[in-house]
Amino acid sequence: MQDPEDPIPQASRREPWNKGKLTGAKPPLRPKHVWSIRSKLQIEGRTRDLAMFNLAIDSKLRGCDVVCLKVEDVAPHGHAVDRATVRQKKTGQPVRFEMTEQTREAIDDYIRAANKKPGQHLFTGRRGCDRAITTRQYARLVSKWIASIGLDPSLFGTHSLRRTKATLIYRRTGNLRAVQLLLGHKKIESTVRYLGIGSRGRPCHSRTDRCLKYWAEQ
Repeated sequence: MQDPEDPIPQASRREPWNKGKLTGAKPPLRPKHVWSIRSKLQIEGRTRDLAMFNLAIDSKLRGCDVVCLKVEDVAPHGHAVDRATVRQKKTGQPVRFEMTEQTREAIDDYIRAANKKPGQHLFTGRRGCDRAITTRQYARLVSKWIASIGLDPSLFGTHSLRRTKATLIYRRTGNLRAVQLLLGHKKIESTVRYLGIGSRGRPCHSRTDRCLKYWAEQ
């Protein structure tokens, strides 16, 4: 029976999903963070993770697109190509990206080691070679990579990898339209919000202050 002095049913008192959690846009990785993670994955001989990390940085794809990649998307002839085009799952629009030499080498090494063939998912997990890893598994891997170099994984996420190169390109060139195309955004306003910049191209303070402070101090 409901307490007459307590008009709110107990069943409706649910703890907020974000209670005690850091929410908001995740900051990009800094170049030294990228270098540290790459070096650690290379030393540990984790060929799949190295290929996945490098490709995520270069492609600037969302996590749902990274995990759905097929071998032929990046290596149609058995080896990684300089440029690839992928149709985004969220927007249905194609996006083109370049892969650096170290990313191509990492992908080639992984394809050889895992004996990957065209038609197969590029990144597979424990569920079998015919099934791609899930976005949840991908997020857990990103957290492990972040934590492995001494950073707080709660401050970063899969979108940190997507933002990394886009942010670097914008800071170097100031070309917002180019970044929009690279990210595959339909509206340039989306790119402005995604990069966290104001109307005059200055950093916007709408991001989580703790994230920005942490990133700036590294």
